[in-house]
Amino acid sequence: MAGGGARTILVTGAAGPAGRALGAQLLARGDALGVRAVGVDMAPVPVPGFDVVEAVPAAADPRYEGASLELVNRFGPDLVVPTVSEELPRLAALGAAAALGHRLVLSAPGPTAVAGDKLLTMWALGRQGVAVPAHAGADVFADAAEALAWAGGPVVVKPRVARGGRGVRVVDDADDPAWDRLDAAWIVQEFAPGTEYSPQVYRSPGDGSCVVVVLRKTGLEHGRVGNATAVHRVDDGSATDVAALAASTAEALDLAGPVDMDVRRLADGTPVVLEVNARFGAVSADAPELLDAVLGEWPGTPR
Repeated sequence: MAGGGARTILVTGAAGPAGRALGAQLLARGDALGVRAVGVDMAPVPVPGFDVVEAVPAAADPRYEGASLELVNRFGPDLVVPTVSEELPRLAALGAAAALGHRLVLSAPGPTAVAGDKLLTMWALGRQGVAVPAHAGADVFADAAEALAWAGGPVVVKPRVARGGRGVRVVDDADDPAWDRLDAAWIVQEFAPGTEYSPQVYRSPGDGSCVVVVLRKTGLEHGRVGNATAVHRVDDGSATDVAALAASTAEALDLAGPVDMDVRRLADGTPVVLEVNARFGAVSADAPELLDAVLGEWPGTPR
């Protein structure tokens, strides 16, 4: 632990969107919070809110685990908060094996792995009656025309394992050349044309209770799909069904800690879960309750 009784928090992906959102929140809370924030990133640069940002190999690098443990041993953090999707399954397993345990703000290895694969997420939620769009592996369809006929309209294609909106595309033309590069590593979903939300969820690792903040996406990076370019907090009771769906999703997948989701309404208004990220997201600054909950309740946080 850092000197003077300050808590030390180590945040991965500090230079990415989710890491920067956390850094901004820590900075806004100021010295009164009594936290020393250490960032790590594969491309380290100074980031507001972090005392230092250290280098770490990419998650796919065989040196990743050893380098991560070295950083943990060097800084002795009270909490380790990962924000990079590719790291989550490896960190979850490493946390159990290396006794990071209560310091690692992450779900157990099994739930983390399911949430990290968009098709596995759809299957797991669908089996438990949680509302999701019609979905299938891309290899199920001979061509785009077959997929469009199956969905009765446009479909969304996305990599099963990818961060944020990378690779996400709406296909509404049977001759779309994007289809030629799809294989079993991709998922196809029915396109939900309604309002899109980014529910921010904290599920207690103790009693399983959920804090849910519903954010409506008011701008998307690629028009109809993509990462949010702007969000608006929905506090008027108009999205209670979205909040209930988000809580049910975290419970069904047995996730704990911060969870970032994408939810969209079908043509009839029914909200469905598009994907789940078992970590803080890029818009978490609009839902400060999540960081408050982690700092106040997570087992690794000193009292």
